[in-house]
Amino acid sequence: MGRKDASTARTPVDQYRKQIGKQDYKKTRPMLRATRLKAEAKKTALGIKEVALVLAAILVFLLAFYAFFYLNISTEVDLDLDPDEN
Repeated sequence: MGRKDASTARTPVDQYRKQIGKQDYKKTRPMLRATRLKAEAKKTALGIKEVALVLAAILVFLLAFYAFFYLNISTEVDLDLDPDEN
């Protein structure tokens, strides 16, 4: 008996959720499908942070590659010069 009495008294949050649920039924299927697809696309889309991190990683790799060869070639040129020639 206590359960019946407790279920009749709804909290305002439950009433609000029920009202929102009733409004959701009024939408047509294509509208619901479009809303779901939009939310799904938003969830799976690449963010600006991910793109920026990938570009930064590529840039760091290219700079390290360039610096390695630049230092390697510049030390070979310095070794070819004989300091006693002048």
